[in-house]
Amino acid sequence: MGAAEAPSEQEIAAQLNAMKQDMNAIAQKLGELEMEQDEHKLVIDTLTPLDPNRKCFRLVGGVLVERTVKDVLPAVTTNMEGIKSVVSQLVQTYKKKEEEMLAFKKKYKVQG
Repeated sequence: MGAAEAPSEQEIAAQLNAMKQDMNAIAQKLGELEMEQDEHKLVIDTLTPLDPNRKCFRLVGGVLVERTVKDVLPAVTTNMEGIKSVVSQLVQTYKKKEEEMLAFKKKYKVQG
């Protein structure tokens, strides 16, 4: 295929399908992270009113460890902030991919 030669319909369809798969993967990961974020919020809301010296348990690397609320709450809060940051980045990436796909469809006059 030369530089001036337009891609075939099959090539356009393949590239469009690849774009759709990328977007679906991002959307799936967003869903997973949002569920994880909700779980962290639930834990934070549950632990916040408790006595800071109260015993609680946390799963760390597949091992259940005994800690106190004052030890666990900051770690869970930090984790949730990290998840929020990743979700924000993924939303931006998704929007960018969506714009690229729309531009691609417009360029090659693809419907739907």
